[in-house]
Amino acid sequence: MNVHEVIGEVLQKIRPTEEERAFVEGLMVELRGLTEETIESLGLDVKPYFVGSLAKDTYLAGDHDVDLFLAFPLETPLGELRKEGLELGKAIAEKLDSYQLAYAEHPYVRASYQGVSVDLVPCYDVESWRDVRTAVDRSILHTRWVNEHLNGRNNEVRLLKRFLKGINAYGSEIYIRGFSGYLAEILVIKYGSFLRVLKNADFMLRQKIIDPGGWLKGEPELAMKTIRREIGEERPLIVLDPVDPRRNVAANLSWERYGVFYFRSMEFLESPSTGFFFPEPPEVGSYLAELRRKGNHLITLLFDKPDMIDDLLLPQLEKSARGVEKALERENFRVLGWDVGYVDGKAFVMLEVDRIERERVTVKRGPEFFTRNGLNFYRKNERVWLEGKRLYAEKRIKESIVDVLVDVLERNQVSLGRGIAGLVKGADVLVDYVPKELEQRAYLFLSREELNLKKN
Repeated sequence: MNVHEVIGEVLQKIRPTEEERAFVEGLMVELRGLTEETIESLGLDVKPYFVGSLAKDTYLAGDHDVDLFLAFPLETPLGELRKEGLELGKAIAEKLDSYQLAYAEHPYVRASYQGVSVDLVPCYDVESWRDVRTAVDRSILHTRWVNEHLNGRNNEVRLLKRFLKGINAYGSEIYIRGFSGYLAEILVIKYGSFLRVLKNADFMLRQKIIDPGGWLKGEPELAMKTIRREIGEERPLIVLDPVDPRRNVAANLSWERYGVFYFRSMEFLESPSTGFFFPEPPEVGSYLAELRRKGNHLITLLFDKPDMIDDLLLPQLEKSARGVEKALERENFRVLGWDVGYVDGKAFVMLEVDRIERERVTVKRGPEFFTRNGLNFYRKNERVWLEGKRLYAEKRIKESIVDVLVDVLERNQVSLGRGIAGLVKGADVLVDYVPKELEQRAYLFLSREELNLKKN
């Protein structure tokens, strides 16, 4: 198939049907009515706004998550907004099917209604970036800006979103670090179409700075301050938020996810296929066979998953994995990669290492012999010698990587996520073995199959 045939086939799958649109529109009308009734009954001065992909008509078929923002007047104290916003959210949610509390910058309510997730989020009723008080306030401005500039290219956004999902580069969450939906919308508005975004994958990386709102002319000092900050952070891309010159829309985008987008864009343009949008699930083999093939070893720390949302838990798992990696490398074990996550109520940190045993004796450099510490060193060690005025000794060290790991954890020599440090220290340490529920994850990690750029 040529590229236009591929796009046509994909659009048939991702474009909402008329029946689906009618359902979504009816749902939004009903939710707005319930919200306005609740606001009036509580005597609040709050305006409801739909934001996100449903409000912009850039949602994919079958993806109907609703973002309903409850906008309070700017003069409302933040503490009052949080308290009354949460009470309002719960009052609305009680009229729906079910709900639970969720947490971002401040608590909000995540409800379910007619099989659809509904987030009820308190915010300020902002008119410009100068009014922004909390991180979520911009969403109102984002929705307004996209709707003013998209000019009927909604399906182009759908194509880009589905492509990014298919290549595993969609989502700005800290544990994904890919393209956000808003960034996808900006890129389509900037370049004009899905295909033009892909064709500019190399150019935008070299250009580095995208300024769709014209801030470099309108607010040059603020815009340059943002650019200098983001260049200092070595971001792959700087996209000045068209509604706020202080923000880089691509701040969470990692080099790895951009790299995936870069290569897959070129491959799609050379050999278009629906497989880029709807890839086959990766083949899963034996993690034990993968260990034999590579000649390496797998260390897994396994512990009970704490009651944390992903946005809090996964960064702490990642910090712990990096801490364990550095600690093991200080102890002369080479870490070839790591993975974190959770499954069936268990959290894990997996590390691929080059070996699970090391030499039993090493040379330890001591102090100068005529110092007080020198005398202590001389008395404490069995085989001691001098090189110049410096003392040296043989040091018997633990042979097993498990013993080493337990030892450095007990002595607090590993930088761990603060909220899970105790759990990591008490974790089961597994060598070249994982329970059945982790076998697939272990294979995908060791084979790097999910990360493989050359899948087609």
